[in-house]
Amino acid sequence: MNVCRKIAIALWVGCLFFGQANAEQTVTITDLAGRSVEVSVPVKKLILGEGRYLPSLAILDRDDPTQRVVGMMGEFEKYDPASYEQYRHRYPALDDIPRIGASNASSFSLEQALSVSPDVAIFGLSSGHGPNDNDKQLLATLEAAGVPVVILDFRIDPLVNTPRSIEILGELLGRKKEADEFLSFYREQLNRVTSVLPEKSSGPTVFMESRVGLAVDCCEAIGARMMGRFITAAGGRNAFGDMIPGTHGSVSREYLLLNEPDVYIGTAIGSAETEERFPQFIQLGAGTLKGNAEESLQAALSRPELRELKAVKQGRAYAIWHHFYNSPMNVVAVQVIAKWLHPQSFKSLNPEETLRTYFDRFQPVPLNGVYWAHPGR
Repeated sequence: MNVCRKIAIALWVGCLFFGQANAEQTVTITDLAGRSVEVSVPVKKLILGEGRYLPSLAILDRDDPTQRVVGMMGEFEKYDPASYEQYRHRYPALDDIPRIGASNASSFSLEQALSVSPDVAIFGLSSGHGPNDNDKQLLATLEAAGVPVVILDFRIDPLVNTPRSIEILGELLGRKKEADEFLSFYREQLNRVTSVLPEKSSGPTVFMESRVGLAVDCCEAIGARMMGRFITAAGGRNAFGDMIPGTHGSVSREYLLLNEPDVYIGTAIGSAETEERFPQFIQLGAGTLKGNAEESLQAALSRPELRELKAVKQGRAYAIWHHFYNSPMNVVAVQVIAKWLHPQSFKSLNPEETLRTYFDRFQPVPLNGVYWAHPGR
């Protein structure tokens, strides 16, 4: 066999294997609802049951997380307009992606979703601002139309389910290397808190007020799930976790004053984008200046239902970005809260560095705002 023929055969075999390695294959994925779903990967076209899954895609598709998204719900721009604006500025075509619903499951348009011919639908677990695994008829209809539905969770049990959700996304997108890289970072940063604390902490009690400024009456408290998991992981005791087993519930001013927490944390749903329309919101997140964040927190703490709390008078009152609850960035929130609750144990912990690393390594947009606040600091 002459040399040219050998080279030609070698090239043919190489191309054959290259083609096989990059060809689509059908895999069975067990999603966060425990469902076995057959999907052809890597996925080329997908729809998002929440637009705020886009930053999670960005961890994996770092050049352009919008490239596979052919439809998405519209809650991203509604509930976190500052972050959405960051992404829209970086990817102007984001505005052109068809919206398959507004900001709740009832607004989801099956007709619009099917019209964009997705390979897969990404929905959330249990509840949220889009379709979820409880919408059995919708899931069955989509799957009958050839659109497999995969359930993820960054919200209900975030610290347990975030790693598996990223693994699933990595498999769907053909980005296992990128998923493993992020999960190594994530687990290392979470371990910097959990390895220091005892399994059952007798730390301070925490009242976490959900979405400060949204409720007319005092007060909406975070329950045992969702951001309540951050309190426990950070070595605190959720003051109302037993009373509110779900995500959130109402607590009266009288009950709050009779059962005073050691620490107050308000979750911020405001930003510079919302300041004029909703001045009662605490400002945090993309584009928010430190001074504005502190001033908005101070205004929230001056409300009659809060200003008499010992936690407020003693300077143990803080604010944190609400959207940590639905983001793989949640590990930063755990570090922040741990440092507030146990300052001596976590003197060397630097959540600011963790946050900056997250943006520098795993996001296509820069860190340009503050995500937590303490008045006067």
